[in-house]
Amino acid sequence: MKIIVVEGKKDKERLLQVLDEPVAFVCTNGTLSEEKLESLIWPLQDEEQVYIFVDADDSGNKLRSQLKRELPNAKHLYTRKIYRQVQDTPLEHLAEVLFKAKFEVVLE
Repeated sequence: MKIIVVEGKKDKERLLQVLDEPVAFVCTNGTLSEEKLESLIWPLQDEEQVYIFVDADDSGNKLRSQLKRELPNAKHLYTRKIYRQVQDTPLEHLAEVLFKAKFEVVLE
């Protein structure tokens, strides 16, 4: 199963509006402490289909950088800087990004 790492619950809820396949989510709720790394991220190191989809702001960039080190094989998905946050990105753009990454999507 594909796994998407996001920053928060609202990001997950937004992505679920366009996803048309089962996907597991890991919500980091911001930056990762050593404790969170052990419990949330390290178990993903052997997974093949891990995607990182975080905000296009300073905290998102910091988290993405940290996740690149911890999950070097993960694929990175990006929202546009003008939208800044995944939760504020138009559904059409989210669907396009996910479709290009080979996710099944739907727009109602």
